[in-house]
Amino acid sequence: MLNFFRNSLLALLMLWLPVTFAADTGWLKNLQNSHAEVRLRADNNAADVTRLLLDIRLQEGWKTYWRTPGEGGIAPKITWQDNSIAAKWFWPTPQRFDVSGISTQGYHEGVSLPIQLTAKPDSLLSGTLTLSTCSNVCILTDYPFTLDLQQPTDANFAHNYATAMGKVPQENALLAKLTAGYRSGVVQVLAERVASWHAPAVFVDMPDGASLGKPVLQLQGQRLQITLPATDEWGDVAPDLTGKTLSLVIEDEGIAQQSTVTIGAPLASDHLQMPLWQIVLFAIAGGLILNFMPCVLPVLGLKLSTILQLQQRDRRSVRLQFLASSGGIIISFMALALLMTILRLTNQAIGWGIQFQNPWFIALLVIVTLLFSANLLGLFYFRLPTNFNTRLANLQADGLMNHFLHGAFATLLATPCSAPFLGTAIAVALVAPLPQLWGLFIAMSMGMSLPWLLIAVRPTLAFRLPRPGRWMNKLRLGLAAMMLASCLWLLSLLTPFIGTSWTLFLGFLILAALLFSCARHYSLRWAITVGGSAALAIGLVTLTLHYSKQSLKDEIRWQPLTEAAINQALAANKRVFIDVTADWCVTCKANKFNVLLRSDVQKALQAEDVVALRGDWTQPSDTINQFLQKRGMLAVPFNQIYGPGLTQGKILSPLLNKDDLLQILQQAKGDAR
Repeated sequence: MLNFFRNSLLALLMLWLPVTFAADTGWLKNLQNSHAEVRLRADNNAADVTRLLLDIRLQEGWKTYWRTPGEGGIAPKITWQDNSIAAKWFWPTPQRFDVSGISTQGYHEGVSLPIQLTAKPDSLLSGTLTLSTCSNVCILTDYPFTLDLQQPTDANFAHNYATAMGKVPQENALLAKLTAGYRSGVVQVLAERVASWHAPAVFVDMPDGASLGKPVLQLQGQRLQITLPATDEWGDVAPDLTGKTLSLVIEDEGIAQQSTVTIGAPLASDHLQMPLWQIVLFAIAGGLILNFMPCVLPVLGLKLSTILQLQQRDRRSVRLQFLASSGGIIISFMALALLMTILRLTNQAIGWGIQFQNPWFIALLVIVTLLFSANLLGLFYFRLPTNFNTRLANLQADGLMNHFLHGAFATLLATPCSAPFLGTAIAVALVAPLPQLWGLFIAMSMGMSLPWLLIAVRPTLAFRLPRPGRWMNKLRLGLAAMMLASCLWLLSLLTPFIGTSWTLFLGFLILAALLFSCARHYSLRWAITVGGSAALAIGLVTLTLHYSKQSLKDEIRWQPLTEAAINQALAANKRVFIDVTADWCVTCKANKFNVLLRSDVQKALQAEDVVALRGDWTQPSDTINQFLQKRGMLAVPFNQIYGPGLTQGKILSPLLNKDDLLQILQQAKGDAR
């Protein structure tokens, strides 16, 4: 019986000794942090490397951090007693935690971190582990430890180490292609795989001197577009990250890949990946459509008037005039491309039509359109000195500058308009590499000047217009009314800058001055006729607007547009409709009256599970500019829909379609009912 107890005790000692005397610190605790415990184990069997396994065990509701914590937190760190020790850490795929608008990357419940020491340390391995753990509060805890490497390896070490390494992202495990680009304040990443994406997650390391925010993901089958807002380490303007190396982990359905990519020039587009030739065709078509937008019609009327007044309709004169107008259009687009280039190189906000955010620019256009209106009414004429006129005649260039200015002026008035094709081309051009930006602006200018170039090639088309006669006086009056309407519309754009009272006062002064000039140069009866016509037109416009407000009343509960509002709505399983608009945007007004104010759209956007967010870009706004940049857009109108079924958001066409809007809004519900 004594031998039995003696043998049993010996067997227990044999089972216990490997654990007790293994290269294992056991679970270490700290009295100041009862929510976490850690353990280090070592394997010293290999001749050239020492493998360690750092086990972290956390209570429910607590987390620790990945190698790059994100917008808060500190990664686990070991300070070795022997400063010559070089350690290589391996990091399993983390999770993302979004709390109170702060996004972090890390682990909850627990994690095992494999570590390799490239040099063989002494028999004792000592150091201090510093661990940051967070719940509602954060605790930074030190765990001093000593490992006796002369002790045998834990019997479960090999299996545990292999399991931990199996959770570490591998290279070439997921992606077929990875590219990255940078433009002001935004890092763009395009990840492609052979299979379709399902529910990807992205975790990024911070480039030197910069901080990257929470990724915005957009799925398109096999393509994953990632947008990362960038700042410097203090939250200010980011440095130029072109040429820097970006390290990131992309995970989808349990498969994760560690990748590094060099950040290059801006990608062609965040939201559309189309062949360049299609974008060029869109640019040409969009430029052509600009000729028929309400902004440009008055200038086309002026052009028509000058053709009718030609004393001699010879081919050469007509060809030169239309070539001059085309030159004005092309040079103006080149000036816009140069402006966009300068703004991009200086990391300033860029966008189509942003010059209308400047009150001085609008005021200049008000003055120019007013002068054109007065000239069409015959109130004054620009007269040049006789000698100068003779010199121009000798140079056979009389009036060509006037036609050049027509083209330039038409381009300036066209910039608040954004037709569907043009919106696509602009969205690509403003984020494309500079050579492509210039090429697409040239294509837009060629599209807009196409009608003028057509007549320049076939001047006989102009000869089919009727001969001048008394009917031209009525035509000039109509053209003057169109130009004056443009003048008053531009004046109304100054309301956000100078207030309604000053806008009305200046509008009254303009009309009064024109009527006074009419009475002085013609007759009181003529002035009364013009004034009565203006009053009738204003009355009709007022009644129309009043009727529109009564019949097309906006009852949507619009809220300010912020990224936090989108995240909050999605967290509450709601749909989100986003509308970014501007008072100077003609297409925005068309969308409002043709789609957004319709009864069925109003009803859909008033649903309990719909949150309507609106951003106003009438005046410069860094918030709106950053919001658009994150989505690869730099022009208005901009509309996007989020929801349980569209977690990455769906960008709508610049020119809204009611049926498409309602269909996508319904699609955003997903499976939620």
